[in-house]
Amino acid sequence: MIKNLAIGTGRRKTAVARVFVREGNGTITVNGKDAKDYFVTEEQVKLINQPLLVTSSDNKYDILITVAGGGLNGQAAACLHGISRALVAIDEDSRTALKANGYLTRDSRMPERKKYGQRGARRRFQFSKR
Repeated sequence: MIKNLAIGTGRRKTAVARVFVREGNGTITVNGKDAKDYFVTEEQVKLINQPLLVTSSDNKYDILITVAGGGLNGQAAACLHGISRALVAIDEDSRTALKANGYLTRDSRMPERKKYGQRGARRRFQFSKR
């Protein structure tokens, strides 16, 4: 039986990531695929690795992530948040390094809702004088 060392939940926009940290050698699996295969750009993969590099635990743990909702950038940021929370659950001393980089703060920015009588959140229909 595989035992989870810690579980972390990360959120960004409408994306929610469940992160399971296990003993291992540093593989990151996202929705059953390798992180490099799941995320399209190299920046998204680097973003996920940031909390591991900051706490110098990039080869200590295997990370299993299930992420849903949003787009790939929001999902990558949700994974970063979840990994950071899980690492703090394992080792409380890593909190200072992660907090200094802003990885424990949930980015609360959300898209503004579309208003009635308008084309979008801010965009209006074209005004016609005549």
